[in-house]
Amino acid sequence: MNRRRNLGYLVLFAIILFSLASVLWAQRGPDKMLVVNGKTFDSPVLQIGGRSYVDVETLAQITHGVIAVQPDRIVLTIPVAASSAPPPPPPPPEGLSKEFAREAIAVLAEMREWRGAIGAIRSYNVPFTGTWPQDYRDRVEADVQRLSVAPSTSSDQDALQLLRTEFDNLANWTSNVIAEREALNATKTVDPNVMQNDQALAKISSCSSFLSAMLVSGMFADSPSCH
Repeated sequence: MNRRRNLGYLVLFAIILFSLASVLWAQRGPDKMLVVNGKTFDSPVLQIGGRSYVDVETLAQITHGVIAVQPDRIVLTIPVAASSAPPPPPPPPEGLSKEFAREAIAVLAEMREWRGAIGAIRSYNVPFTGTWPQDYRDRVEADVQRLSVAPSTSSDQDALQLLRTEFDNLANWTSNVIAEREALNATKTVDPNVMQNDQALAKISSCSSFLSAMLVSGMFADSPSCH
């Protein structure tokens, strides 16, 4: 009697398991392959009841994790990727260093003083006597050379090149003015508008104004007047 009862329980249990398996199989969709960042993994993705399941070992392989099988649980340890940290803020745009800008402004002021002295002599038809024009040139040239070791950024280097061009243009203009006076060029000596009509001087003055504003702003810029 007991055997028949136990046999009946076994048959009932088997029917329940078969029914449960049928339900799960009916809910399971077709298997899909797992592709992560273009890499295909062998373990398929199971579709059951509208949800996707992946083998824990495959998950460990994807995440470079470590699996520890314990009597009552499976522990998956996933290393923290460096890329999970927030990205560093972008570096600020590189500008002129304060030390270079300060020294460059001083050199530019000396260039303006030199230009003003030569212009005054030219405007009043006073002959160039003594060595002071050459002294001006030598002093400014030495300051430009000292400034060449001050750049600490690429913007400093670019600004230095414009200052050197300004010095070259100013030196050439000065040499031409002195040569005209020594040759007693009456046309340019007597003309009251000789300074206003001097295109080379106008370009030098325009570049000087541009460089002054650029150095004060702290950001490099370029201008055709400085070439």
